[in-house]
Amino acid sequence: MSENNRIKRVKKYGIDLGERGIYDTRNKLNELTGKEWVYFTNSIWITGYSPTAKENVGLKYRKIHPSPKPPGLIKDIVNFFTKSNSKILDPFAGVGGTLLGTALAGGDRLAIGIELEQKYIDAYKKTCFVEQMEIMPIIADDSLNMLNYEIIRDNEFDLIIADPPYSDMMNKARTGQKAKLYGQKVGTPYSENKNDLGNLPKEQYLQKLREIVELASSRLKKDKYFILFCKDFQPDSNSPNILHADIIYSINGVGGLQYKGMRIWHDQAMSLYPFGYPYSFVMNQIHQYILIFRKG
Repeated sequence: MSENNRIKRVKKYGIDLGERGIYDTRNKLNELTGKEWVYFTNSIWITGYSPTAKENVGLKYRKIHPSPKPPGLIKDIVNFFTKSNSKILDPFAGVGGTLLGTALAGGDRLAIGIELEQKYIDAYKKTCFVEQMEIMPIIADDSLNMLNYEIIRDNEFDLIIADPPYSDMMNKARTGQKAKLYGQKVGTPYSENKNDLGNLPKEQYLQKLREIVELASSRLKKDKYFILFCKDFQPDSNSPNILHADIIYSINGVGGLQYKGMRIWHDQAMSLYPFGYPYSFVMNQIHQYILIFRKG
C-alpha cells in the first residue's frame, strides 16, 4: 500500500478523510464525518431545487403530485440516517421521491414504496425510464394493507420516510398560483379517491395516520428513525391549524416511536405571491416541517 492510500488514523477511533473531516469508527448510524454530521443537525435547512436542478430529477413528470419532494433532499436524509446496504420504507410513496433519492444516495441501498394512486406510480416509473435510473419496488395499494406483502412483512427496515397527504388536502381544488406552477387547470382537485388519507376530516385523518404509522414502525429496526414531512394550513376562524404539532402529539409513542426534534425546510425554489393584498395578512408558507422520531 502506498503512502497516499494509507488510512490516516486520528487517536483510537478517528479516520482522517481530508476535506470531509474526521470519521469516527463508532458511528453506527451513517458514514458521515463529524463535520458533515453537524451540518445536518442545524434545525433550519435552506435549499433550493429548481425545476431544472439535477437533483430534482423528473419533476416534469412528477409535478402531477401536489407535493413532489426533491429527490436531492431525500438523498441527504438517507445519507444521514443510514449506511450502505440499508433498506428504506416509504408508506406514502407518491411520485417516488424517496425511491429516487435512495437511488441517488447509492451504496446498494434499497427503497420500497407503497402508493394508492396508480397515476403517481406511473409518473415515478416514467422518470426512471427517461433518466435511466433503477426502478425500486413500489406497490399499488392502501398503506393499511402493507403487511399483506412479503417484501414489506418479511423485511426489517433501517429508515422510514413518510410524506402523508395533509388532512382534507387531496380533494381541495388547485388555486390559480398552484395550477400555474404544476401545469393544471384551475379548480382541478388533487384526488377524488375516497380511501385517500388526505380526503379525511382531521380526527379521522389522525386516527388513520396512527394506524399506518404503527404498521410501518412494526417493521422498523430498534434505534432506527422514522421521518415524517408535514406542512401547516393557514389558520382560520375555527382553528389555528398547527398540523405539525397535532401529528407529533398523535403519533408520539405509537409503535415505540419517540419524538426527537424537527428540521424546518425552507424551500428557496418557492415563489412568493401577494396573498391577502390589499385587505389582510396571509402568510406565504415557504417552509415544511421534517419531524424526526426514533424507535426505542
